[in-house]
Amino acid sequence: MSRIAYINGRYLPHREACVHVEDRGYQFADGVYEVIPVLAGRLIDEGLHLDRLARSLGEIRIAPPMARAALGLMLREVVRRNRVGDGIVYLQITRGVARRDHRFPPATLRPSLVVTARQGAGFPSDPDTWAVAAITWPDQRWARCDIKTIGLLPNVLAREAAREAGAYEAVLVDAAGAVTEGAAANIWIVDAAGILRTRPLDHAILPGCTRAALRDLLAQAGIGLEERGFSLAELRAAREVFLTSATSFVRPVTRLDGAPVGDGTVGAITRRLFALFARHIRGQRDNAR
Repeated sequence: MSRIAYINGRYLPHREACVHVEDRGYQFADGVYEVIPVLAGRLIDEGLHLDRLARSLGEIRIAPPMARAALGLMLREVVRRNRVGDGIVYLQITRGVARRDHRFPPATLRPSLVVTARQGAGFPSDPDTWAVAAITWPDQRWARCDIKTIGLLPNVLAREAAREAGAYEAVLVDAAGAVTEGAAANIWIVDAAGILRTRPLDHAILPGCTRAALRDLLAQAGIGLEERGFSLAELRAAREVFLTSATSFVRPVTRLDGAPVGDGTVGAITRRLFALFARHIRGQRDNAR
């Protein structure tokens, strides 16, 4: 079956889907994006993702291309037309098509909206087989990582370094030796004292939607969390490390820079949080039917 994309008001086969050569996303990475997980045909944590999209658009002063309700309907239509049961839906909004100039074009310019969807794996059933290795890597990104911009070259280079090292993710470390986040995920640890920690939100990290959902689940379950940054040394001494993202969900890291994390197996707290998030996913999926 040919995959279908939505491009500025039209549903088109991928082979016909294109944007103008002077689209500012292509010329300047002047745009933002979202990736929403799809499970059993349902958009997971949709509200969190659309809230973040609205924030990202506001931060770079792009007007929403359509009303939120209409956007939600269109996302579902793209998922339906692509017959995606488990996978993702991707949307990208740029400032639009204009003569190449660093300055903003007129505010009347129509933003460009592109949406695609693709089939992928469902929610993992076993945290042990879901565990991955990671490397550490210098954080070379810009100063506003809280905006989900399409300008991802440093992330691409970090992810490629991880792949070449036989790992899944690159954990980014700033010049002061503080861990920021992964190339495509937020980072959590259970530190040497047994405390669950993740970095507080600031301009250096993306406000992850899975991070937000898990944080709420922890509060509801009465599980303690310290939103407190940690150093590379603390990361390496951690009992447990895991990632959260729209495609990683809750993903254990059992090896870091070639060495085992803790005893090299999925830890008890990570295992509990994996199960907690699995119930959250099932609840959203079942309640939407």
